[in-house]
Amino acid sequence: MEDVVIIGGGVCGCSLLYALSRYKVRAVLVEKENDVGDGASKANSGIVHAGYDPEPNTLMAKYNVEGNRLMYELCGALDVPCKKTGSVVVGFSEGERKNIQELYDRGIANKVPGLKIIEQDELRRLEPHLSKTALFALYAETGGVVSPWEFASAQAEAAVTGGGEVQLDTEVRGIRKEAGHFVVETNRGNIEARFVVNAAGVYSDVISRMIEPLHFTIHHKRGQYYLMDPVTSSLANTVIFQCPNEKGKGILVAPTAHGNLIVGPDSETVKGDNRANTAAGLAFVREMALKSVPEINFSQSIRNFSGVRADSDMKDFLVGESKDVPGFFNIAGIKSPGLTSSPAIALDVVRMLGEAGLVLDANPKFVATRRVKRFKHMNAEERRKAVAENPLYATIICRCETVTEGEIVDALKRPLPPRSLDAVKRRCSSGMGRCQGGFCGPRVLEIISRELGIPVGDIPQDRAGMYIVSGVTKEPK
Repeated sequence: MEDVVIIGGGVCGCSLLYALSRYKVRAVLVEKENDVGDGASKANSGIVHAGYDPEPNTLMAKYNVEGNRLMYELCGALDVPCKKTGSVVVGFSEGERKNIQELYDRGIANKVPGLKIIEQDELRRLEPHLSKTALFALYAETGGVVSPWEFASAQAEAAVTGGGEVQLDTEVRGIRKEAGHFVVETNRGNIEARFVVNAAGVYSDVISRMIEPLHFTIHHKRGQYYLMDPVTSSLANTVIFQCPNEKGKGILVAPTAHGNLIVGPDSETVKGDNRANTAAGLAFVREMALKSVPEINFSQSIRNFSGVRADSDMKDFLVGESKDVPGFFNIAGIKSPGLTSSPAIALDVVRMLGEAGLVLDANPKFVATRRVKRFKHMNAEERRKAVAENPLYATIICRCETVTEGEIVDALKRPLPPRSLDAVKRRCSSGMGRCQGGFCGPRVLEIISRELGIPVGDIPQDRAGMYIVSGVTKEPK
């Protein structure tokens, strides 16, 4: 019997599995897709929020500020791309000054460090490409950017190395409670455990209904983005937000952890996992972004994408043990600033599990640090050494991002090997450049097939069923 079953392999589920791996706990994470971080965790802005936005004395405020600190610590320890760039919330009229002041006051109440309101001259020095109509801004020095999918997978890999377990392609179909434990019914059989944690993101209300009365409903909110060529990265030094209004936080323009520029998102309620881009939505994103940074040339966009996040009918996060079913915990309604909050949420849920009876003895196998070889960022001597140690590092597979065969093979040999083309991309950035995998895609397919023993025709682009190769057109001579 397991001690804890975590349902959902997004950033919250992976953070919890990693936090539990500090202890000699039998924990298993189940994820219905073929990779962790394959939902909202991979398709978001990748922003490390400072913590001035949530209402004081809420879980959002508590977890955001603590999560901000933990995020930089964990990314440094686990070698996840992350930059403390600072952020600005820009006011374009004197009528917005009151809103900016309210955000500042809220941030002070939330104990956010490094906050100040800056005027046009200082703002212009900080962001020289910002619109001349920008008059002032709230500046937060602790704002930043992170690679969200790598943050999820890094924690999952470290947790597995330390003794945790991840079961992919495992869909939960029912939960029942028996004497002293739970039975989690999946498409791959039943799992028995003392505790169950629901971290199922946009499906967390579906999971909750399997075992407890309905207390919340999740609304699926789609947000659409432009990902720009790295040549545009100089247009934003910090994360640039527009002054929020009744429609939300507005369109952001920000650097990414990988050196691109990201623009978006809009916000629209959709049914299910509808991640289709729309002409109207992208036009709105483009129009609003130009209000902040007029020099953006959208012909330099290399990809459009959208993500679906878990909005809810609750004003705050829902984190804690069910009042109706002892031993069942929810991590639900985790919208922005959920990514930033995730490591703090995980630590708090571990504490709650301990109070509920989970024994938390230290795990001597806990993995506190890891390092990833990234050929693109090596100097000449480091590259010579990498090639000497492994000749596969001499072969460039992805020209756009300078990703070598050695990096791809290393990713495939990690504790949680990627099993799709996009999963490899999320581990080592192959296919993230200008050609979006047009050149390297076939080579990566061959490497996955060779290293994992999977027929090329069985390797999907991303999720199961998204196959690239449908059959043989001609036999080789």
